[in-house]
Amino acid sequence: MTLPGSPFLSRRNGALELDGLALQALAERFGTPLYVYSRAAILDALSRYQRALAGRRHLLCYAMKANSNLAVLQTFVAAGCGFDIVSGGELERVLAAGGRADRVVFSGVGKTRAEMRQALQAGVRCFNVESESELRRLSEVATGADATATVSLRVNPDVDAGTHPYISTGLRDNKFGIAHDRAVAAYRLAASLPGLRVAGIDCHIGSQITQVAPFLDALDRILDLVEEVERAGIEVHHIDLGGGLGITYTDESPPHADELVAQMLARMDARGHGRRELLLEPGRSLVGNAGVLLTEVLYLKPGPTKNFCIVDAAMNDLVRPTLYDAWMAIEPLQQRASATQRWDVVGPVCESGDWLGRERELALAEGDFLAVLSAGAYGMAMASNYNTRPRPAEVMIAGGEATLIRTRESVGALFSNERLLVSGP
Repeated sequence: MTLPGSPFLSRRNGALELDGLALQALAERFGTPLYVYSRAAILDALSRYQRALAGRRHLLCYAMKANSNLAVLQTFVAAGCGFDIVSGGELERVLAAGGRADRVVFSGVGKTRAEMRQALQAGVRCFNVESESELRRLSEVATGADATATVSLRVNPDVDAGTHPYISTGLRDNKFGIAHDRAVAAYRLAASLPGLRVAGIDCHIGSQITQVAPFLDALDRILDLVEEVERAGIEVHHIDLGGGLGITYTDESPPHADELVAQMLARMDARGHGRRELLLEPGRSLVGNAGVLLTEVLYLKPGPTKNFCIVDAAMNDLVRPTLYDAWMAIEPLQQRASATQRWDVVGPVCESGDWLGRERELALAEGDFLAVLSAGAYGMAMASNYNTRPRPAEVMIAGGEATLIRTRESVGALFSNERLLVSGP
C-alpha cells in the first residue's frame, strides 16, 4: 500500500510504523491524542537542501512557526541551521534549544518595541523589516539602545503562489512586505536612518507551494530590485527567498528541495548574482511529513446520511482541516479484514467544524487507533486549549527509540494563572 508523505512511514504485517517503530505500541504507551515525529525523516528532508547548497554562501533558517518543540529545534541546531522567527517568544525558544542568535532572522509584520530591544540585546543576525513605519520604529529603538540593527527589507513581489488564500503572502493585497513599487524609496529611507545597517532583501510568497514557477518569478522580480537598489548606491549583501515549498498530503507532486534550489541557483548565476549569499527559510517541507497525530476511536455513530467516527483528537489539537479545509490522510494503526464504510472522522469539541477528515473509507471498531498523516507542521504549533482541553503529548523517534519530548498538559495547568474574585462583605 502506498502511503502519502514520508518514506519513513510504512506497514509491516498490517501494522503502521514510523521509522521502524509500531505506532500502536506508542499510542498505548503514551496515550492519545499524541504527536509522533521521526528525527531521521526531518534530517532526510534537510539533507536535500544542504546537498543543493553545498559550496555556496548560504544560511538555512528553519521557519520554526511550523513546529517549535525544543527537541525539533535542537535537531536543527545540531545540523548547523539558523532560524526564522516571528516573535520574541520564538527567540527565547531558539536560545533555550542551544541556538545562536547571530544565526536568527526576525520576520513578522508587528514587532513590538520590547521584541526589538530583546532581539538587539541577544544579537540577532538580521531584522526582516516589513514596512517603512517599522524602519522608523526600529531606528528609534536601536539608537535608544546605542546599538545597530542589521536590516533586510521584505518586499512583496506580487507573485501568485497558487496556494490557499490564507497562506498566500506575496500578492499586493496581502498584509506582508513592502510594495514592489515602494521598495527603492524604502531602501533609501533605511540607508538614511540612524541605527540601521542595510544588509539584504527578503521575500516570501506563501506556503504549500507545489510548482517551481512562482519561486522563479519571485526571484526574477527580486533580482530586478537588487539591481535597481544598487544603482541607487545601496549595497545588497544577501538575498533571502523565504520558504514555502509544499509537501505531499494526498496527490500533490511538489518539486524536491534539491531540484528547486538548483534552479534558483542557476537563475542567480545566469543573471550574475551567484556571488551573493542566499538565505532560505523552509518550514513545512522539513517537518510536515516527519510527523503523525495518533488518536483513539471513541464511538461509531452511523446515521441516515452520514456515519460519524468520533475520536479523542479534535480541532484544538489539529486545526488545519477546520481552518484551511485541508485534506490530510487518515490511516488505521492496525488494518482490519472487515469491509470498509464511509466515515466522517470528527472530534468531541462543541463545534460542527470540529472534523479531521470527511468521507473516508475505513474499516473501524470502537477502541481502534488512527493516525492523521503529514501532521508534523502546523499541528501542535497551532494547537489550543479550546473547551479546556489539554494539548497532546509529543514523542520523538531517534536512533530506534521513542522519547517523550513534551508531557501531556494537565487540566489544572490550564487555569493555574487565573484568579478567582475576592468575595466582598
